Amino acid sequence: MHLQVISSGSQGNCTLVRAGERRVLVDAGLPGVELEERLEAAGVPPPNAERPALHHVWVTHGHLDHARSAGFIARKHRARLHCAESLMGNAAIRRCRDLHTLPVGGTQEVDELLVRNVEIPHDARPTVAYRIEHAGRVAAILTDMGRPDDGVARALAGAHVLVLEFNHDLGMLAHGPYPAALKKRVAGDSGHLSNDQSAQMLRKLASEALHTLVLAHLSEKNNRPDIALDVAHKTLAELGLERRVRVLVADQHAIGENLAV
Repeated sequence: MHLQVISSGSQGNCTLVRAGERRVLVDAGLPGVELEERLEAAGVPPPNAERPALHHVWVTHGHLDHARSAGFIARKHRARLHCAESLMGNAAIRRCRDLHTLPVGGTQEVDELLVRNVEIPHDARPTVAYRIEHAGRVAAILTDMGRPDDGVARALAGAHVLVLEFNHDLGMLAHGPYPAALKKRVAGDSGHLSNDQSAQMLRKLASEALHTLVLAHLSEKNNRPDIALDVAHKTLAELGLERRVRVLVADQHAIGENLAV
């Protein structure tokens, strides 16, 4: 199994997972044409009537930066789109011909993939994180979470590759350009994880299995890669894992490395 972040940030989120002969997306938040260009750059063939290039799309929640092109890309590639029942009427999703209801808090066995989702606190309900397992390898994707949670950590345990939100630095958010109401939303229990909160989740999620950590959904105005990296490295050092775990920062504007899970 391989994982490749296609885009990460407030302008659009998408992660490509390759498992055997299957290709799946978690979220499709970029505009359709841009998403297709990035998928092509990542080596995903264009739609083919004889052999689909994408097989499944899983959506975390209904915010545009995660769901914007989900229906478009699923229909174009004849992929099955999985989302919570409450999102079936979402304009970005309903154009898909093959919609599959996602049982929130459940586990699906699809095409040799074991996909578990767990509901997380965010101001688009429901919002879920995913644990994807194939042939004994595990990837977990966790962003758009308002506060650390032990139950979420237990549900996502055992990841070899972890994509974890490091959204904002509290000092930068407090002194940054956002209006007061937006600052309150971002920092609230239904907003996004600060670097310090991400460190708390990392302490709960990291295990001897973890070999790659991807810092995701960094705010371009309220965080910096060097700050987030420093927090992540210090946390891994506390856990005795710094030398075992590679740490990367997901990019808003370019596709990431194709990571072996």
